[in-house]
Amino acid sequence: MAEGIVVIGTSLGGLHALGVVLGGLPRDFPMPVAIVQHRTKDPDSTLAELLQRRTSLPVDDVDDKMPVQAGRVYLAPPDYHLLVGREQFALSIEAPVSHARPSVDVLFESAASSFGSGVLAVVLTGANGDGANGAVAVKLHGGRVIVQDPKDAESPVMPAVAVSKGVADVVLSLRDIAAQVVRWSRE
Repeated sequence: MAEGIVVIGTSLGGLHALGVVLGGLPRDFPMPVAIVQHRTKDPDSTLAELLQRRTSLPVDDVDDKMPVQAGRVYLAPPDYHLLVGREQFALSIEAPVSHARPSVDVLFESAASSFGSGVLAVVLTGANGDGANGAVAVKLHGGRVIVQDPKDAESPVMPAVAVSKGVADVVLSLRDIAAQVVRWSRE
């Protein structure tokens, strides 16, 4: 059973941003990493394959009831919301949230409910406000929030909306996010 989790949300420009963040995590990273990247509805494993080239951590698209394990990267599959409990993931086909399925808000809110202060949430580049309400939930449950500097983002809307909620512990350039995640994961 995982004691904490890193949750990352991104949209437009996310492939590059995720590659930079995941590439900065060491092989012995002590937490699971769950990611919502807004994706088309077409099922394919291209995103997992592309990210696997940038990190030493195993990268998988999530299956329903998949166990949560430290040191692994989990991707929300296309057209499913990703929810996380302390021991396993769940997939949902509930209505889109913020016009998205998977939704960053859904992942962040479920992580906050399950892991409380053990959540490290990261909001990256994106073209809508998805993730901002989830970041609020993370803070309300005692977790920490990192937001990519909107000036540094390929698409600044998602991080700017998160910053406007006033819940970011830090706002960092993309190149500095992984180091902060590693520091907090070892506290």
